[in-house]
Amino acid sequence: MRILAIAAICLLALLSLAAGGAKLAQVPQEVQFFTSLGLDAFWLYPLGALQVLGAIGCVSAASRKTAMGAIALGFAISAAMIFVSGNAAFGAASLVPAALAAWLCAKLPSKGAAAS
Repeated sequence: MRILAIAAICLLALLSLAAGGAKLAQVPQEVQFFTSLGLDAFWLYPLGALQVLGAIGCVSAASRKTAMGAIALGFAISAAMIFVSGNAAFGAASLVPAALAAWLCAKLPSKGAAAS
């Protein structure tokens, strides 16, 4: 089970890094998606930063639980936006990484738990 958890953390971190990087790079498809929802392209920066910082936080065991929470939040926000756009099937599929990250966040030990 531990190997599966590590593999899931790595995959979620890579997915979050790619999604956040695309937002921070202002990829035209991301800008178009945000503007189609009536959002200013500025909002790509906070969401992209959340996703990239979540991915980076997975590197350290001390910050991994918080990082998984950030990744779950980032994917949940993205999935909600996809639902708002009217694409229910892709929105539902986009909830899978959010749910997995939330589950891992709940299962990972807290920072102080290792010391006790």
